[in-house]
Amino acid sequence: MDSASFQFLLFGLIAAIVSNFSRSRVWRSVVLMLASVIFLAMLAQQPIVFVPLLGFLLLGYAGLVMLERGWSKRAVWSILAVILVYVWLKKYTFLPEGTFLHFPYFTLGLSYIFFRVLHLLIEMGDGDEKNHIGAGAYLLYTLNFTTFVSGPIQRYDEFARDQFAVNPIPLGARTIGLQLERIVRGFFKVNVLAMLLHTVQENGLEQIAKSVPLEHKLLAAFWMIIAYPFFLYANFSGYIDIVIALARLMRVELPENFDRPFSASSFLDFWNRWHITLSMWLKTYVYNPLLMTLMRRVSSVALQPFLGVICFFVTFFLIGVWHGRTSEFMVFGVLQGGGVAINKLWQVWLSQVMGRKGYKELAKNPIYIALGRGMTFSWFAFTMFWFWANWTQIDTIFNAISVLEWAIVWMTVWLGATAVLAAWEWLRKVLLSFRTSGGPVLTSRYARVVYASSLGLIAFVVTVMLNQPAPGIVYKAF
Repeated sequence: MDSASFQFLLFGLIAAIVSNFSRSRVWRSVVLMLASVIFLAMLAQQPIVFVPLLGFLLLGYAGLVMLERGWSKRAVWSILAVILVYVWLKKYTFLPEGTFLHFPYFTLGLSYIFFRVLHLLIEMGDGDEKNHIGAGAYLLYTLNFTTFVSGPIQRYDEFARDQFAVNPIPLGARTIGLQLERIVRGFFKVNVLAMLLHTVQENGLEQIAKSVPLEHKLLAAFWMIIAYPFFLYANFSGYIDIVIALARLMRVELPENFDRPFSASSFLDFWNRWHITLSMWLKTYVYNPLLMTLMRRVSSVALQPFLGVICFFVTFFLIGVWHGRTSEFMVFGVLQGGGVAINKLWQVWLSQVMGRKGYKELAKNPIYIALGRGMTFSWFAFTMFWFWANWTQIDTIFNAISVLEWAIVWMTVWLGATAVLAAWEWLRKVLLSFRTSGGPVLTSRYARVVYASSLGLIAFVVTVMLNQPAPGIVYKAF
């Protein structure tokens, strides 16, 4: 069962309907647990493949029990054990191959379980009050089918607030309508938009590897660069739309994971809008503690602005490492960390040269914002090569044309992204300016019905009548 197929939607909607047969928190928890177990059974039908995953969950819960009983001195060891076992189960290439388990086992969703387990251990180890988390609540939180495959990464307190509420959050007709609209929108993104963009990216890769005229290679390189970031956004955010809507129908509010990322005017701002729950998790548990530690050790006022640069690099380098176990993802991490670190250095330097007031005025300049938006997109698109390609493909791509020709392509991407994204922001602002007493015309109930109906019809035609399979959810791999 694919993560954004008709089968998954039907399964999720049935689970949501059954969950609402009763407002009892026990009933809703039983339904969620059964749905999660059935979901896992449909993903892998041989129980033996789940043994390592169950072992990982048991390790995490054992650490929680120890911390709950006041063994706080062992918190660090519990966290380290979870990290090491995770790295071992994911078969990171820097570990000796002979140490790995050499039989097929289930790792889908392990990366997101890893973050949830670490979150519980860190919070339990830091908190003065040791709140009891039962085995049932622990399994509900870690195996929740709506967040299992690709997130979003939800905090336990937020999950428990909704899932175990005596009076669950309301679910009226308007809320149901909005969630169904969001499901249609997400399904369209994954099964239509992502499919088309994936085709463009693959055609570009195919063309650039062929012996074709230079102008064809340059055009192929251009389309290959710009198609993948939009494909990944449509693919991942579409799936997130679906699971957030399904969870809301089950009376649980999942955190948002995207906030118009291509509107970001800087790389730092981009990571506040893209995969928000991942970047916020790492900022909370890596960036903030590391920054506080360095600030306590470095007393120089002149150096303190640069401590954030170091912390940003480490934090976003780990984002790359988390995404994959090979050296390509190490480079991806260096490029992510380098991007935010350089962005922070740029801000520090401009603040020192222009003063804070002068920098704030510059940051409001429309031309500066547009150029920054184009640069942010261009850098993100560049880093994506190490996200989706292996070293053989990367070598083929960068040797297909000369360095000067690549410079021309990247300059075209930057200026093109600057112009197109600025035009999109202007058009969006104009369209939203048409208002009635109830708000913008485009967000009215009637406009949304027409919009959702059109997307649903297109998605149905493409996926059913034309029989065009959508690419798999990219973030299933993590």
